[in-house]
Amino acid sequence: MTSRNKAKGSAWERAIVEHLRAAGWPFAERRLAGAVKDRGDIAGVVGVVIEAKNTARARLPEWIAEAEIERQNDGAWLGVVWHKRIGKASAADGYVTMTGAQFTTLLARALDIQTVIPVDDEGDEAVAS
Repeated sequence: MTSRNKAKGSAWERAIVEHLRAAGWPFAERRLAGAVKDRGDIAGVVGVVIEAKNTARARLPEWIAEAEIERQNDGAWLGVVWHKRIGKASAADGYVTMTGAQFTTLLARALDIQTVIPVDDEGDEAVAS
């Protein structure tokens, strides 16, 4: 990664942290890079791994796979990709991407209900036998 791209990525991570703190997550912070088992870019939201991306071209399948590995490394229940929207500077205008299985888990937790569709440890829908 070039130093310019690294600076863009760092700025986006800081924007996400600032947004989270303003929205009520006072412990949000950037994770230090270089860990053997990557656990995402943003810490401080318990049970959630956030992978931040600021690139011109979206590579959603690759990014979702990366966030899932990081979610497993962290032991979190949710892993998402928060990517910058072209032409917008605010993290509030960015996109947060996850799989449908992750979204239904998020809804169930937000509504404090049990999921109707069983989900396995990797966030995939379980196949009934």
